[in-house]
Amino acid sequence: MEVLKFKLFCIEMYKIKYKISGKKVLNLFNEYKVFDFIEECYDVLHTLDDTIITNDIHQFIENRK
Repeated sequence: MEVLKFKLFCIEMYKIKYKISGKKVLNLFNEYKVFDFIEECYDVLHTLDDTIITNDIHQFIENRK
């Protein structure tokens, strides 16, 4: 349950930072398998600052393009 809440948190933070819709974030996260990344790195990610989390996710997406 905690990982699910964190995934929702990441969607919201990414949406706010990059000023895009929740639907677009969801599509982006699905396309680039960000949810797998969040699950695999949850132990570390959930301890980080909001800005660092969104930057890490953005970098992950950019690296996969």
